Amino acid sequence: VLVCAPIDLVKVRLQGQTTGERYRGPIHCVAIILREEGLRGLYRGGVALALRDVPCYGLYFLPYEVTRTFAILMAGGVAGVVTWACATPMDVVKARLQMSGAGGRQYSGVLHCIGVSLKEEGGRVFFKGLLLNSVRAFPVNAITFLTYESLLKILCPPGK
Repeated sequence: VLVCAPIDLVKVRLQGQTTGERYRGPIHCVAIILREEGLRGLYRGGVALALRDVPCYGLYFLPYEVTRTFAILMAGGVAGVVTWACATPMDVVKARLQMSGAGGRQYSGVLHCIGVSLKEEGGRVFFKGLLLNSVRAFPVNAITFLTYESLLKILCPPGK
């Protein structure tokens, strides 16, 4: 979280630019955040990031192990999709918290963001982007696990 939170924040801020060029690039974005929000600003949404990543990365290997006997590519893809299905609600909250410092709606924290979002948009709001995340997650994780299994066989052959 200490390393990922600032990187993810900058990614979201750069992706969230819809009008004009507030940020000219990643370094400029970090400089603006530090100047306007201080060091703490780089960790906006960090709690939501941790609440998204910690349980979901724990879940990541479960569908892989269950399905890998069928086919490594399929198992890796399924693992990625299942993980993103778990991660998407908190990913939505995290992105909203991160955008709140860039002219977006202001939230006082994770619970406030969840409550306001649920009240104004309903429960479906927490699954915005799930289809796109799944379309991306399947091939990325299929290749990730294929690479992992291949390296495991090369570096740690059975019986040695």
